[in-house]
Amino acid sequence: MTERLLQFIWQLRYFDKNELVTSAGEPLQIIFPGNLNNDQGPDFSEAKIRIAETTWIGSIELHIKASDWKKHKHHNDENYNNVILHVVWQNDINADNLIPVLELQGRVSKILLERYETLMTTIAFIPCERAIHSVRDIIWKSWKERLLAERLSRKAMVVEDYLKDSNCHWEETFWRLLARNFGMKVNADAFEEMARSISLNILAKHKNQINQLEALLLGQCNLLKANFKDDYSQMLQKEYVFLKKKYELRPIHTALFFLRMRPGNFPTIRLAQLATLVQQSVHLFSRIKEAGSVDQVRQWLAVSANDYWHYHYRLDELSQYKMKRVGTQMINNIIINTIVPSLFTYGNYHSEERYKQKALRWLEQTAAENNSITNSFEQLNVENKTAFDSQALVELQHGYCNKKRCLDCAIGNAILKN
Repeated sequence: MTERLLQFIWQLRYFDKNELVTSAGEPLQIIFPGNLNNDQGPDFSEAKIRIAETTWIGSIELHIKASDWKKHKHHNDENYNNVILHVVWQNDINADNLIPVLELQGRVSKILLERYETLMTTIAFIPCERAIHSVRDIIWKSWKERLLAERLSRKAMVVEDYLKDSNCHWEETFWRLLARNFGMKVNADAFEEMARSISLNILAKHKNQINQLEALLLGQCNLLKANFKDDYSQMLQKEYVFLKKKYELRPIHTALFFLRMRPGNFPTIRLAQLATLVQQSVHLFSRIKEAGSVDQVRQWLAVSANDYWHYHYRLDELSQYKMKRVGTQMINNIIINTIVPSLFTYGNYHSEERYKQKALRWLEQTAAENNSITNSFEQLNVENKTAFDSQALVELQHGYCNKKRCLDCAIGNAILKN
């Protein structure tokens, strides 16, 4: 038994409520168990009980043993003066108590306790792996909505930090987040540093010259320092030397990585694609906010690097022809990890529900992510059809399953209750 499990049992009244009596033998009726308190003070507040002929309203404190009351020094803490009932698993003291005591040991189903023990000791992908099939679809649906709300709310806090850092400039904020996304996991920090080093105002002045945009992005990432032989690489190098001096730019310090990466994800290719997107987009975030559909946004993101890159993965290194267009998987990644959080945050920041609803709707209209977490859930017959599903499942795994927060999880609750 743990105090968290005891709180769970008390909150949901998963104990035998027939003929309840206090340790003093007085009849007890639980009218309302109270509201769980996650702050300092008693475990539950605003509870309502009836002892003999008297109705009491106040706080309730829970412990594994009755002796824990003094061990935790609650008798000297004025925050506990309003406690009307001390609920314990085991009443290990015989002394008269000023506060009525209720012992729950012997009133809780052994099956519930065994199931909880199994969840806590199981070593598997998720604690409830063997029982998850028994959870009804309606529980899954509402729980996924809650998980997604938690995930987007947490991501909104990150976006708001970026917003503060850019003096509440939404386009600049979006530019930094978008650049970070283009860098993928390996080069995300470097791409973000690059985006911070070049303002949108500077990029806007050169949006009609793709070679100048490439020079700015590649140069700031220290990719134009070699002794190049081909004309295009030399031209980019000269452009960057001029622009760097003109705008007093300082290249980034974070190194870029090419190793263990598919050539299509090389930072040179992603930077070239990002340059094209900048060239073809004016006030991109504003356009996305008012876009009529997510398919329209997909069209804007499906840019291709300029012709030089169809024959190159790196500067000055010729390769077989292949068009370097931003693919469907990358577009979905940008929608899920940059566009949806930004839209949701904008709606939350300005109290405009339509943007939040649009963000959720676009997730439902985007293909599910395919990764080790979602694949493992699919093997357990958990539905994963859209990005709405996959984002919820990732949140479930990281926020609950890995931490064995089964008592806080609707799926864990359903398994224990059944």
